Amino acid sequence: MARLKTEAGLLHVLGISKPLIARMAQRAAANGTCVETELLASGAIEEEAYFAALARMYGLPFQAEIDPALLVDYAHGDTQLVEPRMVRLHHADRPPVMAIVPHILHAEGLAKRFGRHANGTGSLVVTTPSAIRRAIWKAGEERRVRTAVSALFEHSQSLSARLVVTGDQGFIAGAALCLVSLLLLLAPILATAIAHFLLSLFHTAGLFLRITAVSHGRRHHHTNICLESPGETLPVYTVMVAVYREAAVVPQLIAALDAIDWPRSLLDVKLVCEADDHETIEAIRLAGPGCHVEVVTVPAMAPRTKPKALTYALAGARGEFLTIYDAEDRPHPQQLREAYHAFRLGPPDLVCLQAPLVIGNPGDSWISAIFALEYSALFRRLLPALGFYRLPLPLGGTSNHFKTALLKRSGGWDPYNVTEDADLGMRLCRMGFRSSTLTLPTYEDAPTEFGVWLAQRTRWYKGWLQTWLVMMRHPLRTAREMGPLSFLVFQLLVGGMLVAALSHPGLIIFITLSVLSLMQIPAPQPNLFTTMMLAMDIFNILGSYAVFFVLGATPMSDREKKGIGWKWAMIPVYWMAVSLAAWKAVIELRLKPFHWNKTPHKPSRSGLPISE
Repeated sequence: MARLKTEAGLLHVLGISKPLIARMAQRAAANGTCVETELLASGAIEEEAYFAALARMYGLPFQAEIDPALLVDYAHGDTQLVEPRMVRLHHADRPPVMAIVPHILHAEGLAKRFGRHANGTGSLVVTTPSAIRRAIWKAGEERRVRTAVSALFEHSQSLSARLVVTGDQGFIAGAALCLVSLLLLLAPILATAIAHFLLSLFHTAGLFLRITAVSHGRRHHHTNICLESPGETLPVYTVMVAVYREAAVVPQLIAALDAIDWPRSLLDVKLVCEADDHETIEAIRLAGPGCHVEVVTVPAMAPRTKPKALTYALAGARGEFLTIYDAEDRPHPQQLREAYHAFRLGPPDLVCLQAPLVIGNPGDSWISAIFALEYSALFRRLLPALGFYRLPLPLGGTSNHFKTALLKRSGGWDPYNVTEDADLGMRLCRMGFRSSTLTLPTYEDAPTEFGVWLAQRTRWYKGWLQTWLVMMRHPLRTAREMGPLSFLVFQLLVGGMLVAALSHPGLIIFITLSVLSLMQIPAPQPNLFTTMMLAMDIFNILGSYAVFFVLGATPMSDREKKGIGWKWAMIPVYWMAVSLAAWKAVIELRLKPFHWNKTPHKPSRSGLPISE
């Protein structure tokens, strides 16, 4: 308290009004910060004006911008991105100068040593935290982007999707193809029957996994969300948003971020943009975000993917915890508080929490309606069940909350995997970490046009294929690291999803031909195996449609159900479209494995309040 009083007195001498200082001191006491931090975070005074006034007050020179060419880049220098305090400026024609960001309590001591009447004149200048960050980002951009692209591959090659298929996998795939071809030549009926049986059995296992999720959802309900902890100060929380060609949704994004219920002095928002996306960067500037929002520009280097951009920005994350949002997201204002308290009360190995993604425009088209059912089933039924039983979670691409230190230790996101979220969820499980779920949602809008949806879904399936191939490079090692049950669930979730999508048209064709054959007069008598397979396939197809609907519809609100209306009847058509996307993904994986199909977004018209 004495420190706050001393600081308040100095700020008043600097020219800050007493009522403003009193309000900031009250915030500082509540947040465990200092008055200066709260003053700058409030926006009541501009950062540059404050530090310029502080420099004048103590007779120190002030420098508003730092030339990145004057800095010597080294990896440890990235600590100044987290806590910018000082950098050394190397001039060609004079001794080095130290650029500092002084705290007002320490400025007087610095002035006595380096001020205009001291012997150290000219060896020190005052600058701003933003100026240091901008210079450090620029000076180290080439090193940092190379690290973001290659670090995972260089340190853990077996975990990187940079190699689509390894030599061993290619050999095994070729040998398997030769064996299947030989069986088809020597015993085509037997080979087809065995393949059909194994495929249908795999379908049935995946179906029962989802039936289990339905049962779990009815027996377990999330209650008693913890949002407050009296007397405990909150930590710094980093929010990262990868924003690429999203100028149209920038105002909505800034409004959603401003609605987050977290002290501004403890909020570290990073809008991660490609350096050549000038339109989006200008839209952010015009939106005028607060000083807790920083624009991080990522240099152009292949692959041009979201995970590469996020990994690049991770070097500057200041928060003890970190979350990811997409540009079109409207997160619940108190989602960060729920995540923080879940981490605080959870076990030490809990490293990731997935918030539910809720579609805000289910009534716009039949695609968005079925998409809403799909998201509801995944994020409000399946993932909570998996988290409850400590099984691996295929994370969503947004609203993941992490312990920052453990996220960095895991290697961050794979820049070559175009579904980096699912890949990271599986990797965390392999490393012995636990993931779970939250209850407060993030709202976003689903695609309403088939072409947009198809491009997005193709990218997802391509990434799931990449993830499966990475995990299956050393299957025995993967099973040992994950545990037998988690490995089986991984096969049913990722492998099963791929197999179901790719084989769905074949099963429909078999059922159709079998039924048409039975309708002939006189009807042929099918053998026992054909009858058994027909029954199993009908059960798998109809059961999958039914579980898809039940899993998605049961946790929905009345408003969501009203938006879906009759459109649930389009589920069979949606599944055939999913199959088309999966086959496109197989082709893309061969032709352009790291191409990122960008999903365009528009400002939301759903009218759904973000606090609902």
